[in-house]
Amino acid sequence: MPLKSLTALVALAIAVFAAPLQADEAPVTQLPMNTVAAPLADAIPLVNPAARLAQSVLPANPSALLQSAAQSTPVDAVTDLRKTLIDLAMTLRHIRYVRGGRDPSTGFDCSGFVRYVFAHAVGLHLPSNSAAQFLAGLKVNRKDMQPGDLVFFRTAGRRGRISHVGIYIDNGRFIHSPSRGQTVRVDNLADAYWARHFAGAKRPEGIAQIDPVPGKG
Repeated sequence: MPLKSLTALVALAIAVFAAPLQADEAPVTQLPMNTVAAPLADAIPLVNPAARLAQSVLPANPSALLQSAAQSTPVDAVTDLRKTLIDLAMTLRHIRYVRGGRDPSTGFDCSGFVRYVFAHAVGLHLPSNSAAQFLAGLKVNRKDMQPGDLVFFRTAGRRGRISHVGIYIDNGRFIHSPSRGQTVRVDNLADAYWARHFAGAKRPEGIAQIDPVPGKG
């Protein structure tokens, strides 16, 4: 075949196959991660790892744990019950505060956080707000507080109503959902603000039945 004809044939082949390759290589427009709106980010599991982690550690049958401890109350059973409460609470750190929030997928307010932990860790359903939770519990002296007891605050003043609640961990530490613009975190009762507004500790009745408050058992 003449060299000129061979050259023309090769050129034609290149022209035929090059067109689709150029179309496939067109640049792809990619939105930056920070353009995802906040509500959408909360709805995407991978963007909300704390919520996914919380769901992954929920007991298969939380009420069974409470029933088991109630039927036979060795020290180990009560310890496991309290450990389950704290373990779940700690997985919810960094979930944002939302007024009226009661679920990790949307956020928590203080009482919603406490209520979620008790319901999903041990199957115990607490009242829906901090003031009612305070009234439903049995008083615990500060020296007798145990992990899983509830700590309450009057954030509007010492004579104001109960307006905030958290879950006691140990050594003065408690975990809670503080306020707008913040997330679930651990604080200390010795901190100036919390010490000034501390109103007392209570043990939810469902827990007190298997682990009585000293002097009330």
